[in-house]
Amino acid sequence: MKTSQIELVIFDWAGTTVDFGSCAPAKAFQQLFESRHIPVSSAVARGPMGTNKRDHLIEILSRPEVSQTWERKYGRSWQDSDVDAMYEEFIAFQLKSIEETTVLVPGLPETVKALNQRGIRVAGTTGYFRKAAESVRMRAEKLGFSPEVNICADDVPAGRPAPWMIFRVMEQLGIYPATRIVNVGDTVADIKAGLAAGCWSIGVCDSSSETGLSYEEWSLLDSAAQEKRLEQTVEIFRNAGCHAVVKSISDLPALIARIEQSGCDVPKVI
Repeated sequence: MKTSQIELVIFDWAGTTVDFGSCAPAKAFQQLFESRHIPVSSAVARGPMGTNKRDHLIEILSRPEVSQTWERKYGRSWQDSDVDAMYEEFIAFQLKSIEETTVLVPGLPETVKALNQRGIRVAGTTGYFRKAAESVRMRAEKLGFSPEVNICADDVPAGRPAPWMIFRVMEQLGIYPATRIVNVGDTVADIKAGLAAGCWSIGVCDSSSETGLSYEEWSLLDSAAQEKRLEQTVEIFRNAGCHAVVKSISDLPALIARIEQSGCDVPKVI
């Protein structure tokens, strides 16, 4: 029975619902650049996280320190043909890393159950290309998470921060206006896409690529160190314009209750 004013939650995948810390994309990009003898740090690999993976690759290549290293190594600037070749190589790295990291984030099944009990539907969007998106979807389904619709960057004219994936979900499920939708992600690109679409745009912090730790690494931190990392991620999301943040995905149902109790007809910072 429908008991909620919010009709739909659109989740990102890596770093939000699976792959705590969004390790699969970061690892794949690091391996890709290592294969070209141009090491990049985890922070550099994570920088454009949430975007279309080809765009992500171009953004890494465009960083001054990376492009300068490329020129020293190869005696020329990188070209479109290099992007084409590297993207093809990246696909294999990405699919392999997905096999190793597609585990549901803690609390996701309970969160989805709570949403469904209130009549809220669930969909997914991702910056992954279609083959990777399907690999994640199938693995997550075996673990008990199966959103109604799964839209990837290949399905739309442009990936995040453009709102097209969100609009495609709305179209397929027949849900509007955007003010009845909550978009949840772990990157600045996720936040900006939600804002561009006109829906509630929420950042999840502990599993976020911005926090940048696997679940094992996160669990080894004491509470003070965890809070410090969370504060940094919250600041990033707030600066990006998010309407709210949750410490973990488990806090989402309570946040949606707050959104509904606020009586807001349009999304605003809460």
